[in-house]
Parts: sequence; C-alpha cells; structure tokens
Amino acid sequence: MSEAANLRAKVLTVSDGVVDGTRTDRSGAALAERLGVAGYDVVERRVVADGVESVRDALRDLAAGFAGLVMTTGGTGFGPRDLTPEGTRAAIEREAPGLAEAIRHASNADGRNFGMLSRAVAGTIGECLVVNAPGSPGGAVEAFEVIETVAVHALELLRGGRPH
Repeated sequence: MSEAANLRAKVLTVSDGVVDGTRTDRSGAALAERLGVAGYDVVERRVVADGVESVRDALRDLAAGFAGLVMTTGGTGFGPRDLTPEGTRAAIEREAPGLAEAIRHASNADGRNFGMLSRAVAGTIGECLVVNAPGSPGGAVEAFEVIETVAVHALELLRGGRPH
C-alpha cells in the first residue's frame, strides 16, 4: 500500500446546519483537500444530520466493500446533538483508542486545552479505518495530520499486511 494510488479516503460531514443549507461544509472541504495533498484519492464526500442512527448508517454504508480511511468531521463535542461518537461506536467493530487520544493530545498542545472537550473515537469496520475529527476546518485538518503516518500502516494491517 505504499503507492499513493492505493490510498483511498471518504469524508463524512455530520452537521444539521449543512444538511439544512444554513451552513457551508468548510470542514469537509478542508479535510478532503488535505487528504488529497497527502496522496489520498477522496472517492466520496457525504453530509448527514447529527444523530446516532444517521452517523451509524452512513458509516456502515461508506465502509461496505471499502478498504481505506473514513474521516468524520463534526458532532464530537458537548452539544445536545453532538452524537457522532455514539453513532461511530454503533458502527465500528473494533475501537482504536490510541488514535483519538493522540488527536486530543495534539489539540491540547496550543495551551487552550480544547482537545479535552473532544469525545471523538476511532476504530475499524472490516478493512476500513474510521476516525472522528472536530467540526472546524483547522481541527479536522489537524486531526488528520496527527494520524497521517500511522494511518497508512493501519490500513496495510487491515488489508492483511504484516507488522514491521
């Protein structure tokens, strides 16, 4: 999987406002652009409303028959409709807590400590790695950058590759 052509990704934006047309999907766009710069072929972008079932169903659909990275953006905070982690847990087969912890740690590095407010999770569905990212463009891109190098290795392992 070392060839860039084998790196595939999908982006799921979770936002009532984007679905309703009252907000622009800036975080999904920024994340897709950054994934492209990293050599990923972003094969799908999707937007769903906040909610456990909407996120669960979208992730299951996005992961069906897909080997690659699926990143969500939005819905990881403390708002009453921020249910992306719950929907993700309902969809994934195995959690990958180290990825979410690393993203939170990096988000705290600027001294503002907003990373502590993230409830994001990460895990796998078949050969698909799923990672929750914050809903801000900068936070979504930063989350990817934190996991960028290990994501390639994780995807190799999910495809049956051997550990280094």
